[in-house]
Amino acid sequence: MSKRPEFFRGLVLTAATALLFSNTALAETALSRPAAGPPSVADLAESLLDAVVNISISQNVKGEDDNAPMPQVPEGSPHQEFFDEFFKGQGGEGGRPRTVNSLGSGFVIDPSGYIVTNNHVIQDADDIEINLSNGTRLKAKLVGTDTKTDLAVLKVEPKTPLKAVSFGDSRKIRIGDWVMVVGNPFGLGVSVSVGVVSARGRNINAGPYDSFIQTDAAINRGNSGGPLFNMQGEVIGINTAILSQTGMSVGIGFAVPTELAMNVVNQLKDFGETRRGWLGVRIQPVTDDIAESLKMDVPRGALVSGIIEGGPISHGEIKAGDIIIRFDGIEVGAMRDLMRAVGESPVGKAVDVVIIRDGKEQTVRVTLGRLEDGEHMASAGSGGELKKESPKPSEPPAATLPASDVVLGMKLAVLDVDRRKSFGIAESVKGVVVTEVQANSPAAERRVEAGDVIVEVGQEAMDSPEDVTSRVGELKADGRRNALLMIANKTGELRFVTVRME
Repeated sequence: MSKRPEFFRGLVLTAATALLFSNTALAETALSRPAAGPPSVADLAESLLDAVVNISISQNVKGEDDNAPMPQVPEGSPHQEFFDEFFKGQGGEGGRPRTVNSLGSGFVIDPSGYIVTNNHVIQDADDIEINLSNGTRLKAKLVGTDTKTDLAVLKVEPKTPLKAVSFGDSRKIRIGDWVMVVGNPFGLGVSVSVGVVSARGRNINAGPYDSFIQTDAAINRGNSGGPLFNMQGEVIGINTAILSQTGMSVGIGFAVPTELAMNVVNQLKDFGETRRGWLGVRIQPVTDDIAESLKMDVPRGALVSGIIEGGPISHGEIKAGDIIIRFDGIEVGAMRDLMRAVGESPVGKAVDVVIIRDGKEQTVRVTLGRLEDGEHMASAGSGGELKKESPKPSEPPAATLPASDVVLGMKLAVLDVDRRKSFGIAESVKGVVVTEVQANSPAAERRVEAGDVIVEVGQEAMDSPEDVTSRVGELKADGRRNALLMIANKTGELRFVTVRME
């Protein structure tokens, strides 16, 4: 549907409003003031265009994949709705091999031929070709990729040094500053658009380190991987995503800031892979309810829900239930602040971590491991976050396992040998077992299930159903509205939930 009627309606409303105040000085000023805008960026653009490249990739796919052209963002990825690229298939009838092409952008960071782009631009490519502004075409090889930040580094072998651009400090950019986008929208060739920084630190749920620069400069399909320049000609972002119902720019585009990208790019260039720091803890957000249950003035920090076996935490420096509020001198306002700070830290660095434990701040020292090693451990099923649970055994008959009175909508029982066997609970798990959860109860609201084990209530260990009942009574008497429960599943993985007591 055309946007033109909506556009003209806006003009009519603006004119009508101005006429109502035509006899006032305010209206006269508004109508006579020339439109504001940036000075010409022609000189700036001219000095930078040669460093921006068009990227085309091709991939040979089988005919049965015709309805799902590749390359594409993996199915179910949070990138999917943002990163749809401009694809077109060529040749072949059903069942015959064909070639899929994709177009994107990139920019040169080293005269010897290193180029930065998005991972989703070159993902699964069989061939990558770089098109320079002078018409030269060069084959590129993939140096390394990082799916967490959607970045990739390529290398070409030019006959003469290439024009390169430098990274600037995105931390200095302010909301309202002018920026310039250069890229290859819809395969048209190098194009320039100008806008302002609309926001910083945007989280669009695209990855664990989201902190995007948002801009209203036109970013369209094919601009992905191109540079976002400040008015000094420095790259302060890599254009990555748009928010749009049509797939075309509506003035909401996102770029990976250089403060996040520079370290990743340097590691990919030097090692062909990333080497991120790893703390070896599972974390979850500190919600309003959790903060209230712990008597915190405001929610802050990251709540530790578990320690990964074989990770950097080997002597109890950090424990489940601790809240990390500062990491290596960096304040942790929210969970993603910690993820980003740890990921940007060097492997093997000894850092001070400030935690809140039992209502008191204390500082512990931890030597960081390597995140990629931790992910390998997890995929191998050696205690990491990716460990898969086996199917849950059927619930034991209530008649054979008598339970206590109902507490917060839960029936509880001592975790003895029979119940441990019936629910399939690991020997390492200690606490009070939940044998039944009433529908629409406070516990059901938080998805507590039969077979879960209550390890702690209000940061105190639980050994019997009476302990749970007593502790909940104490918290109510203390004026708490929610009880903070540490819950273990049958394999021992922990999580924290707040259950209302009102």
